[in-house]
Amino acid sequence: MLIDITLKVTPELSKEAQANQDRSLVGHLGTHFDVMNKEFPLAYTRREGILFDVSAIRGRDITSADVALEKVESGMFAAFFTGWLEEVGYGNSVYFAQHPQLADELIDRLLEKGVSIIGVDCGGVRRGREHTPKDQYCADRGCFVIENLCGLAAVAAQGGRFVAHTYPMNFAGVTGLPCRVVAEV
Repeated sequence: MLIDITLKVTPELSKEAQANQDRSLVGHLGTHFDVMNKEFPLAYTRREGILFDVSAIRGRDITSADVALEKVESGMFAAFFTGWLEEVGYGNSVYFAQHPQLADELIDRLLEKGVSIIGVDCGGVRRGREHTPKDQYCADRGCFVIENLCGLAAVAAQGGRFVAHTYPMNFAGVTGLPCRVVAEV
């Protein structure tokens, strides 16, 4: 079964996102990853995936103690279902400013395990001034961060293991690349 976990962008969503975040232009709108001076390898278009349901965690960072890291293998697409997109809706100021975050130590552990993609259903793995440096930190270690996934509850309902098919637009000279992500379960 194929599950599209890409946020469907409508003119209304686009308008609201652009009103609440300066960078919500073509490359940073909807499901995308921040390029961070790297090129997305074609080998990353198909990755074994694992989904962690962390939707019950609020008011603190998501840590390695919250997930079964022993299930993570090198090269994987590690997705985090926070439920944030469904809870507050995409594009508003709360969505961008208050979304859940992955703890630095969790990100380090994922990178140590050699994940190639970290996917989240919120505005990033970190907020505010920490957002861009953390995306660069991951990219410098061969890992891309995909933001604003949706529909992860359907993947969780199928057991949380999937094959991720990720296809970014072939844009050059931009800081963000919209992409289509489909989970095969």
